[in-house]
Amino acid sequence: MTSPSESHRNSRSARPRDGGPVEAAQYLSEATGQLIQVAQAHRLDMVCYLLDMARMEAREVVRRRRNSSGD
Repeated sequence: MTSPSESHRNSRSARPRDGGPVEAAQYLSEATGQLIQVAQAHRLDMVCYLLDMARMEAREVVRRRRNSSGD
């Protein structure tokens, strides 16, 4: 029987690789945009603010990485 930490480690190595940090940041930017819409519909102003900050940071990561790879 494997321990929980071994099982977690094995499941990580068995997963296909993702597209890297730029693709992850792009996905997070889009996902937070959808979450912001839900929060706005329910007038959760602080949640909207925090999600918007996360979305801006994700967009900035994408911008910086794409600019640095184009040099």
